[in-house]
Amino acid sequence: MRVQICAVGRLKPGPEKLLVDDYISRLDAAGRGIGISAGPVNEVEEKRKLDAPALMAREAELLLGATAKGATLVALDERGKTESSDAFARRLGTWRDTGIADIAFVIGGANGLAPDIREKAAHVMAFGAMTWPHMLARVMLAEQLYRAITILSGHPYHRA
Repeated sequence: MRVQICAVGRLKPGPEKLLVDDYISRLDAAGRGIGISAGPVNEVEEKRKLDAPALMAREAELLLGATAKGATLVALDERGKTESSDAFARRLGTWRDTGIADIAFVIGGANGLAPDIREKAAHVMAFGAMTWPHMLARVMLAEQLYRAITILSGHPYHRA
């Protein structure tokens, strides 16, 4: 199963980008043995000035266009389900074991995700009720994906 992150906005060189790249590299190396690999981190951006609803709709188009064809969508949204790292790992393992080839985690822009993205998503998840900057949400997602891989493979990284 290939895991990709699709997000609105571009990470500039700096600590957040270094962390995302590091966790994605770790995920790819650790996941190979258990049938999970890292796909690309696709960043999309709409440069035109649009009102909030139009911008969210355009970002949804761009995000969907950036996902692998036929990928299972997972939306990151503050209204989504919060779960433990162990539960997230089990969910990822179940998706892998049921034959899902591609899974795309989507992170919206400043206005959030368009409702149609949430409706199309197989799962809507949250990192709690707080709002997180997009750059940190990517870091947290990349880390949790790596953590899930280590849980599934029995690696001692996760010590809960």
